[in-house]
Amino acid sequence: MTQRQTSPVVHHLSRPAGRLAYTDEGTGPLVVAVPGMGDLRATYDDVAPALVDAGHRVVVMDLRGHGDSGTTFATHGDEATASDYVALVEHLDAGPAVLLGSSMAASAAVVAAAERPDLVRGLVLLDGFLREPASHAKQRAMRLLYRALFVRPWGAAAWASFYGTLVKGRRPARLSAHQAAIRANLSEPGRLRSFRHLCLQLDHSVVEPRVPRVQAPALAIFGALDPDYADPVAEAAWAEASLGATTLVLPEVGHYPQLQAPDEVVAAVLPFLAGLPDAAAVRATGEQEARGTGERDERATGERGARSGGRG
Repeated sequence: MTQRQTSPVVHHLSRPAGRLAYTDEGTGPLVVAVPGMGDLRATYDDVAPALVDAGHRVVVMDLRGHGDSGTTFATHGDEATASDYVALVEHLDAGPAVLLGSSMAASAAVVAAAERPDLVRGLVLLDGFLREPASHAKQRAMRLLYRALFVRPWGAAAWASFYGTLVKGRRPARLSAHQAAIRANLSEPGRLRSFRHLCLQLDHSVVEPRVPRVQAPALAIFGALDPDYADPVAEAAWAEASLGATTLVLPEVGHYPQLQAPDEVVAAVLPFLAGLPDAAAVRATGEQEARGTGERDERATGERGARSGGRG
């Protein structure tokens, strides 16, 4: 396992409602990685250095309100995070990129790939939600719980403790330190509020309608013990059938493969990256698709105008 020896420099990208923090290491084809809800960039500390060593430029971004990102954002969730992926890839001017996401960040990566195929060369999805796993009733109940649980003075400790329950199976040596870092970060001013807002706004139902529009090849990795799924193996099969993803289910792993099984993740990701299409071809195909969508929209608008006698 390749481990990071020094902390990389933290950069910031200004967005209309706040600033996003990211690190930028290595040279070569661009990989943009984002942690999941309530997590930190350090979740990739056992994966990112290996990708850098293999000849990739790896940029790791904190979610809105998390890590070193700002707490001034009012909007959170899959679509907001997808827009942040897009903004960062455009800012770096080194795309198209491979989007690597954990949990909700994987969901957001799918949304970004559907909306901007010219910017996305491939997807690496770590226990991502391609559809909403909870019923409406369960969602309502969970949001009531979030309102009560993720407040001061106990909210930061409550999430850090719950995070540990998602690490079913293998217990990495650095788990306790990582949980402590999450708790410390959520204890900073404004962060628990931002996290609670994310919990209340998050809805993965926005992802499934986008899945048929994704053109980028995808690698979907699941933990066989992930408690967020009733049946992780069935969820992997659905990802393969609906997204055309190459799938891998890791035994004795819960919700965080990058933390619990980094060697296996790297061993799967590197050949996937090596087999992706050329960046220039992705840009050309994506731009052609965008033009086609625009032309279809214009034709539809013209047809509607003709049927309505030309009224706007």
